[in-house]
Amino acid sequence: MDFMQAIRDFLGCSTPQAWIDEAIKDIPLLLQDHANCEKKAASTAMNLLFRYNDKQDLQEWLAQLAREELLHYEQVMEIMTKRGLRYTPITNARYAGSLRKHVRTYEPQHLIDILIIGAFVEARSCERFAAIAPFLDEELKRFYTFLLKSEARHFEYYLSLAERYSPEPITERITFFREKEAELILAPDTEIRFHSGVPAL
Repeated sequence: MDFMQAIRDFLGCSTPQAWIDEAIKDIPLLLQDHANCEKKAASTAMNLLFRYNDKQDLQEWLAQLAREELLHYEQVMEIMTKRGLRYTPITNARYAGSLRKHVRTYEPQHLIDILIIGAFVEARSCERFAAIAPFLDEELKRFYTFLLKSEARHFEYYLSLAERYSPEPITERITFFREKEAELILAPDTEIRFHSGVPAL
């Protein structure tokens, strides 16, 4: 798929096989974290929707994004219910919070960094869905393959909006966050989450 090559070119590294090997040992945990990720993605879109209500294009896309993320959340929850899995609280991965530590505090650079991080989160989600799908049962394999295009589209939108609203080229910031994101993916992690690093359990 051409869009998958664009995703791989954007990211600074591929998902390590060690993460896949560990993740498929606890599918219920992975589904729980996936549900949380979809909720957080919808929440991020809604927060931006309220904060930047002077930007028409951003408003229209964020409203659509929030709806799609909540739909994905409902779909994950439906799969969990079908499998007799209850929704229980789990800790968040350090991934998004670690990336946000580098966000600039002044505008419009704050918005630009948040949009670039959004692009990396969506790109990594897409790459991980593709990486793990071959190792899953048929239902989950179909589901994650189905999600690939949505995540790739979200990645493209975040990136195009960052380019549109930035007063300067964003290449340098993309390179900066690419390095930070790859460091998190390749660093040892004591918990398995959809965006965690190399398992060190």
